[in-house]
Amino acid sequence: MKSARLALAAPLSVLALLAVAPAVAQTAPAACPVSAAHVVANDGLTRSRAAVAAGRLTVLAMGSSSIEGVGASRPELGFAPRLEAGLERRLPGVEVTVVNRGIGGETAKETADRLARETAAVRPDLVIWQLGTNDVLRDRSMDDVFADFRRGQGILDAAGVDVLLVDSQRLPEATDNPSFRGRNPALAEMARLIALEGGRKRYAVHGRFAAMADWGGLERGGVGPDDLHLNDAGYACWAEVAAEGLAAALR
Repeated sequence: MKSARLALAAPLSVLALLAVAPAVAQTAPAACPVSAAHVVANDGLTRSRAAVAAGRLTVLAMGSSSIEGVGASRPELGFAPRLEAGLERRLPGVEVTVVNRGIGGETAKETADRLARETAAVRPDLVIWQLGTNDVLRDRSMDDVFADFRRGQGILDAAGVDVLLVDSQRLPEATDNPSFRGRNPALAEMARLIALEGGRKRYAVHGRFAAMADWGGLERGGVGPDDLHLNDAGYACWAEVAAEGLAAALR
């Protein structure tokens, strides 16, 4: 991992601080069922496989608060840094860089609006696009969501990058928040449509909504006290599930 590489060149005082700092668990909680089945390659990921073969993979992570890492107790416990670590463990000899460009609250429209700029700046092999949850919670029509989605697809295709779509999240059934109560059927439908679109475009798809159905053993089901953003256990589980499936597809 990059933190380990940097530590080798750090001054003694920094090394001393690192020695007493609490270690960050890099694996999934014991209650997290890690399976590669939640990532479907859809005959995509050609550029990313070539990058892995060459020993260096650059990933741009786009989306809203769960990509940004809102709810994690420390930035390094969010999805993007944990995914980077999980991929490097599973792809020995490959330098993996996951660039976090998540912005809390974004819909598919707002992410599509900045895809060209972010992709040009990072020049990734793979773009992870997490979408769907905020669109459902804001009651956007599916027609509007997928019009924005397809506009983003044109940008990604022109950039020649691989794409991994991450579908909507599952919310706690017992939530007291009236804005969230009863939303899971709509979130499941969004996940279904994202999977269909991924198959049509030969984009890889990570089924986060389905994966979260098995998180009953995690603290609060992996979701924080606001019943929306993931907690540390949820981020750890999600990143390990995503890394397991993506690494299997890239080998």
